[in-house]
Amino acid sequence: MQYDPIKRSLGKVFNQTPALRIFFYRLLDLLLLRAWYIRRELRSIARQKKESIQVLDAGSGFGQYDYYMSSLGKKWNITGVDVKEEQIADCNQFFDKINRSNRVQFEYADLTKFVRKNTYDLILSVDVMEHILEDELVFTNFHQSMKDGAHLIISTPSDQGGSDTHHHHEEEGVHGFIDEHVRDGYNAEDIRKKLSDAGFNNIKTSYTYGKAGSISWRLSMKFPIQALNATKLFFVVLPFYYILTYPIAYILNWVDISRKHKTGTGLMVVAQK
Repeated sequence: MQYDPIKRSLGKVFNQTPALRIFFYRLLDLLLLRAWYIRRELRSIARQKKESIQVLDAGSGFGQYDYYMSSLGKKWNITGVDVKEEQIADCNQFFDKINRSNRVQFEYADLTKFVRKNTYDLILSVDVMEHILEDELVFTNFHQSMKDGAHLIISTPSDQGGSDTHHHHEEEGVHGFIDEHVRDGYNAEDIRKKLSDAGFNNIKTSYTYGKAGSISWRLSMKFPIQALNATKLFFVVLPFYYILTYPIAYILNWVDISRKHKTGTGLMVVAQK
């Protein structure tokens, strides 16, 4: 199952005006449980860092979190990097239209080669590291690019079924719901060791998407994307589907983020240089 065709279809719909795109960002903030966890960590850092800070969004994609971070305060100067040049151009154009291009810029970068020594106060990496084979090299690059005391926030699938590969069918060629990952997910101890070896300290890991969050993910993301992959006609049904299911997903998200989990299909990591 591939996300990209669905992303492109939704992008065409919501990219027609800046207002529609902002509306789409807010929908994602509500729907995606990982966005709940990430925004909580970002708010915590915003309370600690009152002065002007330099931020790197390592794998900025559609720009959802860059918009949120640029709304936290006018002193956040954000650089978003990605390997998809069409998304870089698209994000630069959008942030220019909403008059935030003086604080938010996007550029092409391969994270295995990207180093800007002692530059950033915060690096955010959301659902990126599971796509990169040379993860230890990227962690080292992050460390070199950060100022002393800077924070690193990583959101990634865990090895507890985060790529949904633990529930795949046995037929040849079926690899689970998300099949573009180079690893099924991170073990908490493994990523802590890799970050420690790269020079990080104060490394904290916590599982996300416990039982409640996993049910919410299936309701709000997996089932609709499967339906959209089967037929684009489901776009017509989609608003009514969410009217019925989102109140349940919202409660499940709230339950998930309110608890600590012994295990979960997602992993949040916060570390310092």
